Amino acid sequence: MKQYDYLIVGSGLYGATFAHLAHKQGKKCLVIDKRAHLGGNIYCENIEGINVHKYGAHIFHTSNKKVWEFVNSIVEFNRYTNSPVANYKGKLYNLPFNMNTFYQMWGVTTPEEAQAKIDEQKAAYSEELRVKNEELNLANEPHNLEEQAMLLVGKDIYEKLIKGYTEKQWGRKCTELPAFIINRLPVRLVFDNNYFNDKFQGIPVGGYNKLIDGLLEGIETQTNVDYFENREYWEGIADKIVFTGKIDEFFGYQFGKLNYRTVRFEQEIIDEPNYQGNAVVNYTEREVPFTRVIEHKHFEMFGTEVYDCPKTVISKEYSTEWKDGMEPYYPVNDKQNSELYAQYKALADKEENVIFGGRLAEYKYYDMAPIIEKVLTYNKI
Repeated sequence: MKQYDYLIVGSGLYGATFAHLAHKQGKKCLVIDKRAHLGGNIYCENIEGINVHKYGAHIFHTSNKKVWEFVNSIVEFNRYTNSPVANYKGKLYNLPFNMNTFYQMWGVTTPEEAQAKIDEQKAAYSEELRVKNEELNLANEPHNLEEQAMLLVGKDIYEKLIKGYTEKQWGRKCTELPAFIINRLPVRLVFDNNYFNDKFQGIPVGGYNKLIDGLLEGIETQTNVDYFENREYWEGIADKIVFTGKIDEFFGYQFGKLNYRTVRFEQEIIDEPNYQGNAVVNYTEREVPFTRVIEHKHFEMFGTEVYDCPKTVISKEYSTEWKDGMEPYYPVNDKQNSELYAQYKALADKEENVIFGGRLAEYKYYDMAPIIEKVLTYNKI
């Protein structure tokens, strides 16, 4: 009989939730992580009394009541509502695109006026594109992201709020990006700055470490441990392995390496209580090198609490071309990488004693709530 029922490689939300549920069922678990801390990318670092989202902004949102009740059984969540602002050449626009945005852009005050303005710009570009495609003897359809976006929302919204931001995110011009990247651009004809449509939304009171610590309470954990440095040992101490790392690394990169997108952060402590008045401000012009600025205190401090804390911490976020050795954040869902992942997935399906879960092991972008939902509905623990 082996020492543990489960060895869980990675202490992010998938690994921690799995360990929590297995532990409740009487299973003996060991969670290891190669980083110096638990929590994966939702880890928070306390700086000047502020919980700083070390690996980028994380806002929990879901319409699944079971998931919401589960996380709130671990830690209380606050009332934070994600309402980002876009800064384009010094002018501010509310996001997502809503009546506040359209008033700021055109001075329109009714949904009818806003829709008419959008329709007018869409129609004008549709005709422009038709003529262009005809001259080039191309099918009358969008052939890149720029054309697709202009057909969906018109010139003003595209040029001020989409173009520069998207080009910084992808490191390529919108005219060089495929049209399918943007299938739809939601336009809301209401004065509502809530970015998400979900019923439930918030941040754990005291930061995400409280959630991870609660999930892993009573469970043995080890940090600064690289599974691959002593793989034979780790595989020998547990009946089953839950693997949340990179799937290509698990199989020794035998088909080649998957690509990822990554982000880089520049953190700054500022000697004032309120730097930008909002947690998230996107910089949508191409000439500003960072994509957005996160002011972390606004995730958890409201009203006078903002000024009771005399300093603030900001993170400037840069989209960066991923190179081997960098922190992998997002999968690249193009044809080449999807086909490569399918080869690794076929190998994973043959592993009887290994469960692959999470963003890196499934090579799939996940919000936090769907990760928890997936583990909650997993019936083989």
